[in-house]
Amino acid sequence: MATPTIAKVTSVSEPKSLPHNSHVKPSPDTKDTIDIEHVPVNDDPRQWSRARKTVTLCIVSLASMVSALASNVQNPSNLLIQEDLHATSNQISWTLAAFMLIQGNFPLIWSAVAEITGRKVVYLLSSALFVVGSAVLALSKTIEVMIGMRALQAAGSSAFLAISAATMADIYETYERGTKMGVFYAAPLLGPALGPIIGGALSQGFNWRASFYFLLICGVIIFLSFLVLFKDTYRCERSLTYCAALQRRLASREPVRRPSESTIVDSEFSENQSHDKDLEKQVQLPVILEETPSAIHTIEPDDIKLSIKDINPFPPYFQILSRKNNVLILIPNGLVFGFNYCLSYTCERTLANAYGYNALSVGMVLLCLGVGSIAGSVIGGRWSDRVVKKMKEENGGQWYAEMRLESSKLAMLWLPPSVIGYGWMCDRHLNVAAVCVMLVLVGFTSIWMYASTLAYLVDANPGRSAVAVATNSSFRGTLAFVSAIIAVPLQNAWGDGILFTAWACILAAAELLIIIVVYKGESWRKENEENERKMLSN
Repeated sequence: MATPTIAKVTSVSEPKSLPHNSHVKPSPDTKDTIDIEHVPVNDDPRQWSRARKTVTLCIVSLASMVSALASNVQNPSNLLIQEDLHATSNQISWTLAAFMLIQGNFPLIWSAVAEITGRKVVYLLSSALFVVGSAVLALSKTIEVMIGMRALQAAGSSAFLAISAATMADIYETYERGTKMGVFYAAPLLGPALGPIIGGALSQGFNWRASFYFLLICGVIIFLSFLVLFKDTYRCERSLTYCAALQRRLASREPVRRPSESTIVDSEFSENQSHDKDLEKQVQLPVILEETPSAIHTIEPDDIKLSIKDINPFPPYFQILSRKNNVLILIPNGLVFGFNYCLSYTCERTLANAYGYNALSVGMVLLCLGVGSIAGSVIGGRWSDRVVKKMKEENGGQWYAEMRLESSKLAMLWLPPSVIGYGWMCDRHLNVAAVCVMLVLVGFTSIWMYASTLAYLVDANPGRSAVAVATNSSFRGTLAFVSAIIAVPLQNAWGDGILFTAWACILAAAELLIIIVVYKGESWRKENEENERKMLSN
């Protein structure tokens, strides 16, 4: 009689997973776990040469900068587009709103696709969409075509921002990611700063279509860079999402058996199957068949091919939203981004209509907002680390995520007065130098606060940080969409003074939500974690 084969599943707690090429048989009495960050893989990206890593960093940074630049390169030439295509202000608003809505929400789709196809395929597909959208935009004859192509362009560019941070995590160890991430994130901040001046210079020197020809050239360069120079960094063995999807597929299959062998499914397999409700908390490994020393057979991840239907991005998205502390931070983040988008759009109209500035001059003034934003991100980030370090020392070396939000209080004091000051200076048509000073101050304080709240989202959602950032992107894009739609009607009805006084009140209310999380967030997080543990134990 053939020796029975016992099928068992080994469980892995976050952030744990399986070694793809391991052939070591687990002990029947223990549950072997391994850090998913360091699962053995073939051609480990973290072992690549410094030159290879630097090339990868430069390519994804360039792509992210162009993606951010594309969002506002159009702003200085909006009036030129309106005149040439015989469009209304509302239709121009839709070209901006459609871009922000798609760019904010499409990363959920790209992230899921990347878990099946790898990073490179997503980069190539998205950059191809970006190239097509830019080409048609440069040749568009109607505003309706322009709205549609801005949406297509946004869908392509959104992947750069969504996947690039994951690429950085693929190639750099934890201890060196801080520095490399700092280099990488400088690119998306540089894009919005350069966008208006590049768009203004090209529109002034040629015409408004030149901005989109510029984006077309950038898109082609990015596509060729990914095609020729980029080496895929994704390894499915290090993906909790992939392992969870693989487990769901394995749970629906019979254990693989050889001829003349019988299979006995251990009760541990049935018990572990019931824990599939929360695969981020407990990821189960592929079925390992324990046999006699003469015959060992395992089901490897490569034995099963997953498809996009195996990766559902929405349950993790709603799980982030189920936590009160997350929602109360996502709302201010979305409002800050929506405010900044309204500010840059309406400022362009004020400078063109009230000050008589051409596209290049508009771009030069809007550069002040970008300079302030970059300064706020860099200085605010360092201040945040300093505050966290000090509070940790005062707390006996103990750290909790809400410490990060303490650093945003300083910026909170200055943001509403800065917004009000900017609005009434524009309303009274004061010297443009005063407007430039207020733009720098508004950008500095708003991004200072935003940098702290975004870091909190990552700190407060360990193991779900990528989903938290994608959810934040969705909130940002959605509120920027609403902001772009209502900006012109409200500016026409109220003027800049009342419009930005209203924005200051909204931002002050958003700051109160952050303060609530500072004092209540820790207890809410612990309550949610306890509820999740109870769900897993049932």
